[in-house]
Amino acid sequence: MLVKIVSPLFFPVPVICEILAAGLALLWFTRRQKAGKALVTVGAALLLLLGNHGISGTLLRPLEERYPPLTLPPGQGAPGAIEKGERIVVLGGGYSTDPRVDTASRLTEITLARLVGGIELYRKMPGSKLILSGGPPPLAETMEKVALNLGVPQQDIILDTKSRNTREEAFLIAPIVGETPFLLVTSASHMPRAMALFRKLGMNPTAAPTDFLAQRTQGWTPDDIYPSYYGLYEAERAVYECLGITWEKLNHEI
Repeated sequence: MLVKIVSPLFFPVPVICEILAAGLALLWFTRRQKAGKALVTVGAALLLLLGNHGISGTLLRPLEERYPPLTLPPGQGAPGAIEKGERIVVLGGGYSTDPRVDTASRLTEITLARLVGGIELYRKMPGSKLILSGGPPPLAETMEKVALNLGVPQQDIILDTKSRNTREEAFLIAPIVGETPFLLVTSASHMPRAMALFRKLGMNPTAAPTDFLAQRTQGWTPDDIYPSYYGLYEAERAVYECLGITWEKLNHEI
């Protein structure tokens, strides 16, 4: 829990705000005008640079391109790994508990992209099972409701409702899949860390990444110049995963 509270302080937007706040404090309340101007300039420059899709996409792309998209023709299965009855593990990525909105809207865009990707694979693989992971509170149960609404039978869904992070997901899913190969569905930027954690426990996942953000556009668009929330979001995802990988390495989990 402490990690989840402290780590956001190192995300791009909080860091930029911290730098700008420090610079403004120096300008308004001290005589260190040069230092204040320097900090404000650095903060503004970071905002412009990291808000640019071209720059932030470059930071995120090495993570997302570590594992290519899995091409799975209907009924064929994954190369050398998938047999009838294979399991598809879908990792959760957050949700809202707001009772005023519909079930699908409670899932974050990250979780929804992962779930849709998992269901797409499920429909191409007769006899497969979906393992939906996330909680508490039970994110997996919300994912299950959406999957049921999209036509996935109850008997083809297995839930992990106790895991609070990727490391716990790996520990709790390990007894379910054992050494049998399975498909692992998560965001492309999250896949390197997830694959390392699952493999560390002796499992045999095949990467099926989804939720690609740093997509390469054909030709030039205004987004290549102007800063936007999307660029900052890409930068945040890159920093988030780099921090996560570093933390797991420090704890010798990967």
